[in-house]
Amino acid sequence: MPPEPGLTRRPRAVLWDMDGTLIDTEPYWLAEEHELVGRYGGTWTAEHAKALVGNDLMVSAHFIREHGQVPLEPEEIVDLLVSGVARRLAQEVPWRPGARELLTALHAEGVPQALVTMSWTALADTFLRAAPEGVFDVVVTGDRVERGKPHADPYLHAARLLGVDPAHCVAVEDSPTGVTSAEAAGVPTLAVPHVVQVPPAAHRSRAHALTELTLDDLGRIAAGETIDLLV
Repeated sequence: MPPEPGLTRRPRAVLWDMDGTLIDTEPYWLAEEHELVGRYGGTWTAEHAKALVGNDLMVSAHFIREHGQVPLEPEEIVDLLVSGVARRLAQEVPWRPGARELLTALHAEGVPQALVTMSWTALADTFLRAAPEGVFDVVVTGDRVERGKPHADPYLHAARLLGVDPAHCVAVEDSPTGVTSAEAAGVPTLAVPHVVQVPPAAHRSRAHALTELTLDDLGRIAAGETIDLLV
């Protein structure tokens, strides 16, 4: 049913990725990866780094161990990366354009919001201390789900915690891995590519930046419309 004249549509909830979507932490991750691999005499390239964007951190750790020749257990690799990125994030939070504004506007309208990130709790907590107070109703992190992105589990878990139907929400992502996860969970998805490109697909919305989107746009996406500003 269309909204009454003068009323703006709202999604049932908005489910946000963190790294690359809300905040531009990719340079932080890249720096920590380079430092870690270099410590053990390995080589790390931009292509290696791009292969990890959006992944479950344990998957990334295995990749770094193999391709960067880092002789540490995956859990130790993750701990080192997370602590390093958290230190950088505590010094400066590199917000993506329009992110704070949309978070605040949705909160003011009473739209529930979830943070759905493959970063672990220690890093998410550092971000949450800098985020506008109370904007996130639930938080799902990579160390709290059995299977991370690109599996559907993180988004299904967030929807369960919020008590909403995934089909009436919007997921906002920046990578193919994250988009695959959200779409597998049946969540209408908005891709805002940053470090890596997200190809077009049926029923997939895309934009250059969050500054291009309004609350009504998010409502339209949740209602089944497709908005592709990259074509």
